[in-house]
Amino acid sequence: MNKLLLCTDLDRTLIPNGSHPESPQARALFSQLVNSGLVTLVYVSGRDLSLIQHAIKAYHLPLPDYAIADVGSTIYHQEANTSWQRWASWDEEIDVDWQGLSIEDLHSLISDIDGLHRQEPEKQALHKLSYYVELGHDHQRLISHIEIRLKAKAIHANLIWSLDEIRNIGLLDILPLSANKLHAITFLMNQEGYAITDTVFSGDSGNDLDVLLSPIPSVLVANADDEVRAAAKGASPDTLYIANGSFLNMNGCYSAGILEGIAHYRPEFVPVLKGFQ
Repeated sequence: MNKLLLCTDLDRTLIPNGSHPESPQARALFSQLVNSGLVTLVYVSGRDLSLIQHAIKAYHLPLPDYAIADVGSTIYHQEANTSWQRWASWDEEIDVDWQGLSIEDLHSLISDIDGLHRQEPEKQALHKLSYYVELGHDHQRLISHIEIRLKAKAIHANLIWSLDEIRNIGLLDILPLSANKLHAITFLMNQEGYAITDTVFSGDSGNDLDVLLSPIPSVLVANADDEVRAAAKGASPDTLYIANGSFLNMNGCYSAGILEGIAHYRPEFVPVLKGFQ
């Protein structure tokens, strides 16, 4: 069978840090599949590399072959399980959108807009400017205001809204327009020679929608929030599978949903997974 390029979001997709329970055996099955040699694993996350590494240790996750970090604005390759190499070619690919401006330059253009609270320095990146937004604030109006400011300076930006359920606060990331999870995954596929039919993505939140609604075969885990479920209704059923807890007596949440989606798109993996039980 062809090797599977498995690209998955972390928080509340693979990592069980949402409000829903995790099926007890799901994460162990996920790790066994990854360690079988049948999968090239890519973590696709809003986290920076250090926080991805922390999650791997804290949740006993398998080491990935690649990490698409900072909501798609950086790509790393894990070499020989020892070191992470940042892909400079990806930095060059997305750099032109900001007209050579830094995140400090962008912040100075929008810092007076009401409702924006800049996130901690360690949550910023070369091509990612991140803010907190209180949930009572009209985030759609806020995003529209920011877009007007940036377009006036010919800055091509991608604004991504998501929720931190644990802290009960909104998250807003500002990236180069071409820096998104979909473009980063497609770039990686092209660089490494993976066909779209050998690729599966899994996610749960608003910052996963660009991939969930794309031609890439994708899985929406059962614990996804209602807003994302509503947005996903417009997707093709051929390329978006919504996990429902119908596989191996698991509930479809987190890694159980990922495995359910793999079984849907790649049924040849079903006997492999059953053999791990």
